[in-house]
Amino acid sequence: MADIKRDIKYINRDFNTLRNTLISYTQNYFPDTFRDFSPTSVGMLFMEMSAYVGDILSFYLDTQIQETFTTRAKETRNIFALANSMGYKPKVTSTSTATIDFFQKLPAKTSGTEQVPDYDYTLTIPQNAIVSTANGLNFSLTNKIDFSVSSSLDPTTVSILEIDSGTDLPSSFLLKKSVKAIQSTIRVSTFNFNNPIKFDTRTINADKFIKILDVFDSDGNQYYEVDNLSQDVVFDSIKNTNINNPHYSNDSDVPFLLKLKQVQRRFCAKFQDRNTLQLQFGAGNPNDTDEKITPNPNNVGLGLPFENDKLTTAFSPVNFVFTNTYGISPANTTLTVRYLIGGGIESNVPQNTITSIQKSSITFNNNSVSNTTLANDIFGGLTCTNPLKASGGGPGDTIEQIKQNTLGNFGSQLRAVTEQDYVIRALSMPSEFGTISKVFSQPSQIGELNPGETPSVLDLYTLGFDREGKLQLPTTTLKQNLRTYLSQFRMINDSVRIKNAYIVNIGVDFDIIVLPNFINDRVVRDCINEMRTYFGLSNWQINEPIILSELFVLLSKVEGVQSIKDIKIINKVGSNSGYSQYAYDIDGATINNVIYPSIDPMIFELKYPNQDIKGRVVPL
Repeated sequence: MADIKRDIKYINRDFNTLRNTLISYTQNYFPDTFRDFSPTSVGMLFMEMSAYVGDILSFYLDTQIQETFTTRAKETRNIFALANSMGYKPKVTSTSTATIDFFQKLPAKTSGTEQVPDYDYTLTIPQNAIVSTANGLNFSLTNKIDFSVSSSLDPTTVSILEIDSGTDLPSSFLLKKSVKAIQSTIRVSTFNFNNPIKFDTRTINADKFIKILDVFDSDGNQYYEVDNLSQDVVFDSIKNTNINNPHYSNDSDVPFLLKLKQVQRRFCAKFQDRNTLQLQFGAGNPNDTDEKITPNPNNVGLGLPFENDKLTTAFSPVNFVFTNTYGISPANTTLTVRYLIGGGIESNVPQNTITSIQKSSITFNNNSVSNTTLANDIFGGLTCTNPLKASGGGPGDTIEQIKQNTLGNFGSQLRAVTEQDYVIRALSMPSEFGTISKVFSQPSQIGELNPGETPSVLDLYTLGFDREGKLQLPTTTLKQNLRTYLSQFRMINDSVRIKNAYIVNIGVDFDIIVLPNFINDRVVRDCINEMRTYFGLSNWQINEPIILSELFVLLSKVEGVQSIKDIKIINKVGSNSGYSQYAYDIDGATINNVIYPSIDPMIFELKYPNQDIKGRVVPL
């Protein structure tokens, strides 16, 4: 049978075009077979059904193609998958960080001619111990507290608490130690594994997931989290003692040594959506043993295919050995996963509110204290508080932030090279260390340096969130966390100075003329809602100007508005009223209907939209 030539249109996609094409096709190639093209004919029924199916298929094809692009995707799970594939781990929550001061009473004892604290009664508070607020908001300690030791990294403040009235000598002392804590609650999940399965997965469903603390199997073996399963080397810290370090010299400023350790029990964690975290394990033999490897010329590049030349191979400091096992798959065991949840705006608690201690895990350093009554009094008298408010808590990344951070993160390739790289890195800091709400970077200005200060390559201006989700200056703790985090990614010759950006609070007054037959109050309310959306925090960045013409266009599109008579931006200032302390000359900064920011990086914030947006209807 000879091939049949037909004129087929491949570019038709919607219902009407497909329907008309089918009619034309039938008229051209089957003129004597079918002639009834009325809307109610059986033939038109089948043509329209075919066009309907074609339209649906075209829609889903377009949608599926759209979902493969980061900037176009709309499905939450697809956006998270694209972010993971491009090396960005979305933040589903941001938790606050607080400095907790602990106070312990110690009795006095005689040492020579002096009265000194009796350190036999000192307490130890373990890492991840829980302190909480009166309303039950938990904070977990990031480090252990040992009142028996003091160093430059972990100092102990000693003061006289009580004086014996008969001898005028100290009878008790007060010890104070400080530690960082993050707002979080520990949760535990267990997973059973039978026969080994390559690249086996398990999921954890939790709201406001912060991070995984640790993973152990039923035999006590630890599984390590890595960025991807091909990474078989992790950084390991060990105690700096004369046993572990041949050059040990009782250096209290270096309590731990950093080592490279090859691990075969490993997993990678990826968010599938805001409430689902997937753990994926390797595909190797469970009988493989752990091994510690130090980089040297003999093992760097081990496993390269086809004898590839090391000279032209890109190496990673965390994956210098090329293997194809991707870690081992758990088998015939039970994994126990401990993880943290918490954070959010509500975690930014005020100062002196974290005062409750869960004491079940607290112990005396000396298990054989002589005076149990005194020991019980000391144990019960342990107190804590947060001298400064907790900060850094936030809602996590929005969908648009995930998209933009994904694009920026992919270009940096895990190294901060450009100014934008540092901005993305600051915004992607792990949530347990706090949240940077706004970041702006610029090269350092020589004129801004203080006497004796070393010029830096880059100045990073930052802001944080307060408890209500408003902008505030970042605390010293938050900036120190950011400084430590960025040190992992900056180039060796880069120097970064983290500074506070300025906050300028504003209000908006506008006069409008309303069209006849419209309710004035309703039109004004709609205009206020448009202003509230326009000045939302997520829409503004540091050093972004206010373009008044955009406000005029915005209000002119509100239904019922005939014209806009005037729009004024007013500076709101005064810490007593809850505003920023910084005044700003709005009129002097306005040029050609554009309100420009100051030379010093700053951001305009409409802090109280419910009271600082005022609209008025005026006559024509």
